[in-house]
Amino acid sequence: MISVGKIKQYTNVLERPLSKGKQEVSLSAFAFLFSELVQYNQTQVDNITELERRLEDAGYAVGARILELLCHREKGNRRETRLLGILSFVHSTVWKVLFGKVADSLEKGTEHEDEYMISEKELLVNRFISIPKDMGAFNCGAFVAGIVRGVLENAGFPAVVTAHFVPVEGQHRPRTTILIKFAEEVLRREATLG
Repeated sequence: MISVGKIKQYTNVLERPLSKGKQEVSLSAFAFLFSELVQYNQTQVDNITELERRLEDAGYAVGARILELLCHREKGNRRETRLLGILSFVHSTVWKVLFGKVADSLEKGTEHEDEYMISEKELLVNRFISIPKDMGAFNCGAFVAGIVRGVLENAGFPAVVTAHFVPVEGQHRPRTTILIKFAEEVLRREATLG
């Protein structure tokens, strides 16, 4: 007689283990869902600034949940307490979970001490978006900026996070830069910690 291993049956959803599960989402499903999010919010607003703010707010909720999930899975419920540590966490771990790779670059601003930039040549949320002429300045990267702000603020690093297009010589599509401007309290805390 062949014995089949026992599979433990869970009677309650809360008793199930928190496994990683399948980590990939169909690109076409994501593109469709994201385009619907943009279209829905576009019908609810009057201008581009308001549309970007709504996308950023949607991203903020995602960022808060991503932080909780990754701190539990990757770090054993520990969070970063240093500025460079949290930036590295966003640049590598968060980006890899969201986009399947580390961000192209993480740079410190040259003009201001409190500014950092995460740059991506072809940000996933801008890849399949065609922007009408009347919305020329619209950047779907506001959603990713919201995710980054959600991660940072919920980790105790309040910041203003914005998405910008930066033209690249020799390419018809600009790269997207996520500009992070930390609150003064973060810089004071970092100076105190040494």
